[in-house]
Amino acid sequence: MKNLSQFLLLLLLVSCQAGSSDSPSPGSGVGGSTARFTISGNTLYTISNTTMQSYNISVSSDPKPGGKTALGTGIETIFPYRGNLFIGTQTGMLIYNTTTPNSPQRIGFYSHIQSCDPVVAQGNYAYVTLRSGTPCRNASINSLDVVDISNLSSPKLIKSYPMTNPHGLGVDGTVLFVGEGEAGLRVMDISDPANVRQLQYFDSTRAFDVIPYKKQLLVTGPDGIYQYSYADMKQLKLLSKIPVQP
Repeated sequence: MKNLSQFLLLLLLVSCQAGSSDSPSPGSGVGGSTARFTISGNTLYTISNTTMQSYNISVSSDPKPGGKTALGTGIETIFPYRGNLFIGTQTGMLIYNTTTPNSPQRIGFYSHIQSCDPVVAQGNYAYVTLRSGTPCRNASINSLDVVDISNLSSPKLIKSYPMTNPHGLGVDGTVLFVGEGEAGLRVMDISDPANVRQLQYFDSTRAFDVIPYKKQLLVTGPDGIYQYSYADMKQLKLLSKIPVQP
C-alpha cells in the first residue's frame, strides 16, 4: 500500500465487514474515529468541513447520491452507532439520527472548548479526545472526555481525564484504546465510565487512529498500518504491517 486511496479502501472494507452495534451486522461500520466517511445500513455518509452527503449503496455497483445536510463549520469526523451518527467538530459533538437515511435529523449536541475531537460511542456513553498542537485554536488541552448519551438530545459530561496528546480512539466491550500519536498507545478499562483507569501503556507503538474488532487491533501510524492481537491484554502481539509512504 503506497498511497492514500488504497488506505481509504482498506478502511472502507473494514467498515463494511465489521459491526458498530453491540452485535456485528452486515452493512454497519466501525471505521476509525478520525474517519470522514462511514457506512450505516445501506447508506454511505461522507463529510466535508461544512456538510454531510449521503449515498444509497444498496446496489454496490451503482451508488446513488442522496441528500446533503448542512452541519455548520469545523466538521472533522463521523462515527456510526445504533442508527445514529456521532459527528466530531472543533466545538463539540453533533448527534444525528438516520431513521430517514437520505435526510438525517439532528437530535443532540455536546459542546466543549474549541479543539479537535475524534469520537466513538458504545452503550450509554461516548468517548471524545481533545488535543493540542493542531489548527483547532486550543494550545493546551489534552484530554479524554466521557459523555453520557443515555438521553441523546441532552448529552452530559461525566468526567474528563488528562492525556498526553490523544488522537484517535476505539472501544471494544470494557476496553478503550487511545492513540497518543508519537507518544504511544493507551489501553483503558472503561467498565466504570466515571472511573476510567489505565491498563497498559505502549510507548513504542505510535498510533494516530485505532480500530478494535474481535481481539484484533488495526493501528494507523506515521509510517504504516499495523495489525495487533490483543487476546492477551498484557502484551500486544504484532500480526502484520503494511508500510505507507508519506
